[in-house]
Amino acid sequence: MSEQQPESVRQAWRDVVDTARRSAADGLVVGTSGNVSARVGDLVLVTPGVPYDRLGREDAVGVDLEGNQVVGDLRPTSELPLHLAVYRSTDAAAVVHTHAVHATAVSTLVAEVPLVHYAAAILGGPVRTAAYARYGTPELADAMLEALRGRTGCLLANHGTVTYGDTLDQAYDRTAQLEWLCHLWLTASSVPGRVPALLSTAQLAEVTEALKGYGQRG
Repeated sequence: MSEQQPESVRQAWRDVVDTARRSAADGLVVGTSGNVSARVGDLVLVTPGVPYDRLGREDAVGVDLEGNQVVGDLRPTSELPLHLAVYRSTDAAAVVHTHAVHATAVSTLVAEVPLVHYAAAILGGPVRTAAYARYGTPELADAMLEALRGRTGCLLANHGTVTYGDTLDQAYDRTAQLEWLCHLWLTASSVPGRVPALLSTAQLAEVTEALKGYGQRG
């Protein structure tokens, strides 16, 4: 990335690269699947379709909120419409999209992730599955936004996950929590002759309220 770019932009790109590599190291993506972005003002820095281990700090790719490329020569990910839809519709500063195995498996089974654990509260409530549409299309972006109503993460049917946050660390943590939640439900529901006990919406609401002060100093 050019040294002429502000330090905030250069740091954001470093964070994008680090997060992308982390998603590969943690097994949430394979090859060039999945993508990561961060917003700095009206600039969206987003991964291109390049294996993350080959992605350098000099390979920055950036677009404006209309999708016009303004930074770099590599082509932005084909999932750019997903990222831009989130930024246009929320106050997100970071978006993480993965093809996490357990979450993707659950996306083929249910319209909403069963409330098997209160971790759902971290994502704003019961996690919905967006209706299937081909990757890279406006239809997929629209379906995702519908599933994200009141949530910070969702599943994409037969595809993967999308989460967002105020920082890349927060967005990534939400992705990891969603994958863990799906893994937990698949594990519990696979026991022959048993059906997992689920939390009620009232129990989840209680956790949501408790989380408002979680980690805060008194």
